[in-house]
Amino acid sequence: MPYVLVVDDDHVVRRMIVLLLRSNGYEAESAKDGAEALALMRQRRPCLALLDMSMPIMDGWEFRKHQLEDPALADVPVVCITGIVHPEDVERILGVPCLRKPVDFPSLIRSVEKFCRQPDS
Repeated sequence: MPYVLVVDDDHVVRRMIVLLLRSNGYEAESAKDGAEALALMRQRRPCLALLDMSMPIMDGWEFRKHQLEDPALADVPVVCITGIVHPEDVERILGVPCLRKPVDFPSLIRSVEKFCRQPDS
């Protein structure tokens, strides 16, 4: 079962996205900040990280910098989820797709499917 890591400081958002992913056939775990996410990714490699940009301790920008510096994690795909007014700026700077908060669940699932294709049953 494909494994997705949800990284967001808002526990309600994390819980909703994890439940959505699980109900769509994915295994999902969550982290409350970038530092926790990096530690979890080193234990178990996800097919995708869904990344909030504004978090305490280590935000999405800092997470992405550390992720790209780690050869074992650099190629893990990331989709950011942000309330930033111009997500296209985040896409351009980070080089990853971005979804705007509040996230549209069908768009979120399409993004996950793009990176975590499940084999046909």
